[in-house]
Amino acid sequence: MKEAPSWILEHRDSWKYRGQKRPSFAITPSEGQESVWDYPRPPKITIDQRLIIVKHKETVIAATTRAFRITETASPPTYYIPQEDIDMELLEEVVGSSHCEWKGAAAYWDIILPATTFKNAAWSYPDPYEEFIDISNSISFYPAILDCYIDDEKVRPQPGGFYGGWITDEIVGPVKGEIPEASL
Repeated sequence: MKEAPSWILEHRDSWKYRGQKRPSFAITPSEGQESVWDYPRPPKITIDQRLIIVKHKETVIAATTRAFRITETASPPTYYIPQEDIDMELLEEVVGSSHCEWKGAAAYWDIILPATTFKNAAWSYPDPYEEFIDISNSISFYPAILDCYIDDEKVRPQPGGFYGGWITDEIVGPVKGEIPEASL
């Protein structure tokens, strides 16, 4: 278990919004909806027992009813699927990484199917900071690259290219990727 270094802790403290108060530009949620501006910072992990499916055409890559749902101020939720519920024969870890101030160093995965390869279609945190140890054996998928579903609803990708949030009808924003970073 790794502790976050002091420079990361300092960066974490710099965020303006932390889920206690919505900014004036935030959409007010209707009944059955959640505002990303009500999500906490630091992010929160919960178990989501809805049916989560990741696939390409008819090929199911992952299916679970025990995903880790991570909510964080300004971002739509991300879903991490336990590797036991993923067809790991379709994934290949690739060279390269990025860094999340909350989770640590990310690893990336290609999805290799008979007719096509999806580069950097998934990511994981194999050795996260101690607060996120629960997701160390789980992988998240980009809904901009693959077809992702929560129950029967097809997920829409978070804008911005790099971000991996899953947008459904229950989520209102605007979300990170739609607003200038300086607003955060």
